[in-house]
Amino acid sequence: MSEDLDFPKYVPLFENLEDETIEKISKLGKRKTFLKDSVILQEHEIGNALFVIVTGKVKVSRESDDGREVILTILNTHDFFGEMAILDGLQRSATVTAQEDTELFIISRNDFLDLLYNHPEISISLLQELTKRLRAADMKIKSLSLKDAEGKVATVILQIADEMGKIRQGVVEIEKLPYQHDLANMAGTSRETISRTLHSFAKKGLIELDGSKLRIPQYEKFKEMYS
Repeated sequence: MSEDLDFPKYVPLFENLEDETIEKISKLGKRKTFLKDSVILQEHEIGNALFVIVTGKVKVSRESDDGREVILTILNTHDFFGEMAILDGLQRSATVTAQEDTELFIISRNDFLDLLYNHPEISISLLQELTKRLRAADMKIKSLSLKDAEGKVATVILQIADEMGKIRQGVVEIEKLPYQHDLANMAGTSRETISRTLHSFAKKGLIELDGSKLRIPQYEKFKEMYS
């Protein structure tokens, strides 16, 4: 199987499928590239496709009642989005924007629903991912409503560590931390608060900063302190 046709097997949603099915999926979808800052999906649009990230990074956001952007999550290579509107046939629940040049693999709603019907293992993987996202959303709601600024920033760091970080011997590394204004929009606070809190965490030895790289030397301890 060529590398091009092989791509879906690296996507957690499809990783338990036979090679024959992987090849079939690769032929169902089409690829499209979006330049940095391009809007891929707009909140309230009708959804008719599932999107898988081949390369690149996107942010998922909504607009608050006062017009501010609230970033719900940042997705990376092999992550997927657009599944909610596919399942219920309703409008998109958020806006998705490319944070860098991004190539997407796009499967139409009808083709994806056929896959769910014919391959129950995809449905199980999808339910597992939706449950994971629901737990993360619950944690974020709790953070935004109950925690102080430090707790909000810590919650966002933990979210990014879970989604993007690499763990080794209890140390988590985030290779490329989102920009501070994006972190502020994720935490529901200001850029100045993000900067001040990150440096406070670093001074306490809870994190280590090196340009855009962030390390959490004692991840479980940090998680216990702020979860």
